[in-house]
Parts: sequence; structure tokens; C-alpha cells
Amino acid sequence: MNAISETSRRFPHLRQDFTASLVVFLVALPLCVGVAVASGVPAELGLVTGIVGGIVTGLLPGSSLQVSGPAAGLTVLVFGAVDAYGLPVLGVIVLAAGLLQLAMGALKLGRWFRAISLSVVEGMLAGIGLVLIAGQLYSAAGLAAPASGLDKITGLPGAAVDALGSAEALTSLALGAGTVAVMVLWKRLPGRARTVPGALAAVFLATAVTAVFGLSVATVEVNGLLDSVQPPGAGAFGELASIGVLGTIVAFTLIASAESLFSAAAVDRLHRGPRTEYNKELMAQGAGNTVCGLLGALPMTAVIVRSSANVGAGARTKASRVLHGVWLLLFAALLPSALALIPLPALAGILVHAGWKLIPFRGLVSLWRRHRGEALILVVTAVSIVVVNMFEGVLIGLALSVAKTAWEASHLKLEIIDKGAGPVQAHLSGNATFLRLPKLLESLEALPQDRPVELDLSGLHHLDHACRTALENWAERHSATGTDPVKVTEPAKTAV
Repeated sequence: MNAISETSRRFPHLRQDFTASLVVFLVALPLCVGVAVASGVPAELGLVTGIVGGIVTGLLPGSSLQVSGPAAGLTVLVFGAVDAYGLPVLGVIVLAAGLLQLAMGALKLGRWFRAISLSVVEGMLAGIGLVLIAGQLYSAAGLAAPASGLDKITGLPGAAVDALGSAEALTSLALGAGTVAVMVLWKRLPGRARTVPGALAAVFLATAVTAVFGLSVATVEVNGLLDSVQPPGAGAFGELASIGVLGTIVAFTLIASAESLFSAAAVDRLHRGPRTEYNKELMAQGAGNTVCGLLGALPMTAVIVRSSANVGAGARTKASRVLHGVWLLLFAALLPSALALIPLPALAGILVHAGWKLIPFRGLVSLWRRHRGEALILVVTAVSIVVVNMFEGVLIGLALSVAKTAWEASHLKLEIIDKGAGPVQAHLSGNATFLRLPKLLESLEALPQDRPVELDLSGLHHLDHACRTALENWAERHSATGTDPVKVTEPAKTAV
């Protein structure tokens, strides 16, 4: 009794955290395996990343209830990296990304990720979702998917024709569609039935149907946990001289960090516990990715699906996420052969469902009504990722976001007052920058040349050098026609 009392005193929320850890484990298990298979790596490596995310990152300070592991949001990028450079180099990329995250956290750069436009992040996730859905539709039918995102989408009609002509492909596709249907309908069941996560229930039912009816569909290939964990060798580190590898490292770092910190902000809105310390959370993510890189595993991010399940299950402390990593470790050690029973179309169905949830359909409609510029950035970012690639697509989105902000910051109003006699009065207010210069000069040059002009700049908050020089040149030209010199009222001293 004394031991129990002491445990209760030291861990007052152990019961809630224990229950929540089981829920998160059941949610994480099929996702870890599905993300690994979709990324083109052994299924066990997804479990390794989930284990590290729970036990290593889970123990570190930052966000108390956020859960980390392999994420669907990085699947497309990881698959491309493995396809281009090989599995051994993936460990080097993840290791380098983890070290960069540690450095950024130490330099207190975590908070700056909160300054990234939400439209760019949502556009990034939408683009990933589109590519993920397209790629997994091929997997659901047992077909080989094209390499690029655009080819995946444009090739779907041809793939549909191929699938209709094959009984095996139709069987595989039906199993994947059934998995999606179970996940969608699972939310409508009574509360007690929903105690089991929908993804786990869908995989279990698909596995059972495959076994009972002897369906001829592909299943997960099992290599064994120890055989799958292969730390990168010296030769893999030589690839760091490649510009492509360095660009991939930067992409991993920025995307994983942004997704994790945006997830942290979302999770903070779900509970009333301690708020996230962003720099510490970035370092926790970096430590986890460093370990994953050393083990040759998948990169990790904080995952909103697992995190929200953790909060919803009543977790109170970080013990729940650490315990979920322990349960993943026990499963990987004791029941690895169970993975070989899971049909690949079921995992494809789970990822199609996950990809669909990455696309903010309702949010986009609302955003278009309120902020069309932001909606345009979201769409362009998503399309760029599909057409070009992940890294360049995000850069295009960021460039558009900066350009939009600069354009809005240069808001300038010109008011002309002409009473028919006497000087024409021109009042400028707002921010006069080179972006508004063409239209401004066009309006000023349209003023009557035979009338004096009073140019009032006192309403300006900012007047850049290009605008000042252009206004001075215009004033000289206007005065050279024989009219009185332009009378200029200077802006306040702060308008520089």
C-alpha cells in the first residue's frame, strides 16, 4: 500500500496517462507502418521512428502533450530522397536535419517559424496531400506509381483503365476502398465502439477479410527490426558534397520544423496545461531526428493526429507519449511477424484518408471569401509542389507571401483637390515605396501643367529613396513649364 501511495504521489496522473498512451499507440501503429511503406523503406523503420519519437523526444522539454513520429506530410519528400540517393543516404539526411534543428533551437530561432505564412504551410500540406493520394491510389490497385507528382495525377486515368482490366487490381482496389470507408464511417459509431481507433479497426478488418477469403493481394514485407536498422556508413556521408543532398537536408529541416511548431500551436489550443516552449521543442525534435538519422530511420515531426488523440484520451503529462513509445518498442520486439499479415491496399487506404485530411477544403472556401490573396498563395503553393517538387514549391509560396506583404505594406492613397482656381492640392498618405511608383507618377503627370501644385506629404508613414527622388524629379519638370514651383509639405521625421 505504501508503494502504491508513493507512486500516486509522485505520478498523480499515471492512470490517465497510461490509458492515453494505449490509445495513442493504437493510433500510431498503423500510421507508422503505412508511412514507412509509402516512403519506400522497410516497415520496421516507421516503428523505429515512432519509438524514438516517444521515448527520446517524449522525455525532452518543449511541448508536454504533443506526440512525434513519422508523418504523412514528409512521405513524398522521403520517397524522393530514397529514390534519388538510396536508403543509406537517408540516414545522413535525417541526421544532418536533426543537427540543424538542434542548432536553430540553441540559437532561439524556433519562434521565427511562427512567422511563416499559414497559407504557405496549408498550401504545402495540401500539395503533399494531393501527391500522397495520387500515389497511394496506384498502391491500392497494386500498380507501380510514376515518380513525379504531376505524372502521378495525370497518369490516373490510364491506371484506372489498367485496373478495370485486371481482377487482382480490382480486388486490391476494393480492399483499399473498404479501408477508407471503414475509417470514414467509424466516426459515426457510438462512443464505446470508437474506443478502438478507426485506422486500427480498418487495418484489422482488412487483414481478417484477406485471410478469411484468401485474397491475392500484396502484404507488408518483414525484414526484422535489427536487420532493418542500418546506421549510415562512411560512404553515405560522402554524399554531403552533393548540392541535391544539401538541398534535401534544408527542405527536411524547414518542413519538419514548421510542421512540428504549427502542430504545437494547434495542440496548445486543445488543452489548458503548460504552453509549448518553441525553442526547446525545436531542440527536442532535433534530438529525435539526430537519433533517427544514426539508426537510418525515417525523419520525425510532431503529428497532429496522434497529438489530438493524446489530448482527447485525457493525457495530463509527457508520460503518455513516452509510454506509447514503449508499447511500440514491445510490439516491434515481440510481434514483428504480425506486420506480414497486413495487406498493402489497407495501408494505402489509410494514407489516402490521411492525405485527404491534409487538404483544407472548407478552410479554402472561407479564406477565398475573406482573404483572396492568401487563398491564392495556398493554391499556388499546392500546385507548385505537385508540378515541380516539394522544396521549390514551398520557396515559391514563401516568395509569393513576401511579395504580397510588401505590396500591402506599400499601400498609398493619393487625393487630388481641384477647386477650379488657385493651386491644385495633392495629398499623399500611407507608405510610398517603389512598388506604387508607376501609378503615382502617372496620376501626378496627369495634373494640369499650367496650374501650380501643392504636394502634401505629411500623411506619409514611410517614403523610400526611390519615391523621394522620383517626386523631386517630377516637381522639377512640372515647375519648368513656367508655372509656380511645386510647393511641398515634407512628411514627418519618422517617414524615412
